[in-house]
Amino acid sequence: MGVNTTVVFTDLTGSTSVFESLGNIRATRAVTQLTRWICEVLQAQGGQVIKTLGDGVLTVFKDATVAVNAVVDMQRQHQLNLLQQPLAEHLPIRVGVATGEVEIVNGDCYGDAVNIASRLCDLAGPHEIWAESPDIDYSSRANGIRYRPLGPISVRGRVEPCNVYQVEWHEDQSTDFITMQGDIDPMSKAAKADALGQEVHLAWGDQQRVFRAFELPVHMGRIRHCEFVVADPRVSRTHARLEWRHGRIMLIDMSSYGTWIRFVGARSELLLRREECVLHGRGQIALGASFTDASAPTVSFEVT
Repeated sequence: MGVNTTVVFTDLTGSTSVFESLGNIRATRAVTQLTRWICEVLQAQGGQVIKTLGDGVLTVFKDATVAVNAVVDMQRQHQLNLLQQPLAEHLPIRVGVATGEVEIVNGDCYGDAVNIASRLCDLAGPHEIWAESPDIDYSSRANGIRYRPLGPISVRGRVEPCNVYQVEWHEDQSTDFITMQGDIDPMSKAAKADALGQEVHLAWGDQQRVFRAFELPVHMGRIRHCEFVVADPRVSRTHARLEWRHGRIMLIDMSSYGTWIRFVGARSELLLRREECVLHGRGQIALGASFTDASAPTVSFEVT
């Protein structure tokens, strides 16, 4: 019989650039030391480390609030540690948290919560914590934590989307989106851009476009009615949609053959099949064919 458990996945981002800067020996040492430190911090706060996977760590907690406080304290301490390190050695941590029934068998754990936590970790950006748990009081401001709703996000293998929150752990950071909008002239486009906070730059071949958050949603696809046209037979007529949701730019796959995303500094790519993810930083989007195909129609993006 499964036990209600909160699962925490942590992963390091930017390790590719660290290996390029430091070389294999020093970079391996840095990754190993940081992974060991993560294990020690989470265990000290009541977590049970199930296993490490390269530069990732899988940990379980009996209580969701304890789990969130543990990863928040970890991120805050890690931020202080980074101030003492050269920029070339910086390895941001991203975290996924989910609660549900889990089976622990032979030192490993299985269950829906494991899959969700892993997926949220993949989707989170550097320094971010994404959580999906019915046991968390998202209205609480205890420990200086705030929760930003990201809305329903599809997770591969689940029929129903997950209601996901980003855990804002910076103690001096205010992310009350409604309050921020309140003092701004709603008729001013420039003010809207500031309030919505982001814009996305897209480039394919000779085509370059910039879309501000208040101009979304926009569509990428093969037909001319799309705001960003990628004229390649592998691209679906309406292949993907970019939309603004709860303070983030979301990429939603609407295609027949899938969309691949590769973020700068990430060691792996993300495949979306009728799924979605948050766009952050810089990277590339391959439409209808993976990055292993050198001829794949690839759109460069940057979120600023």
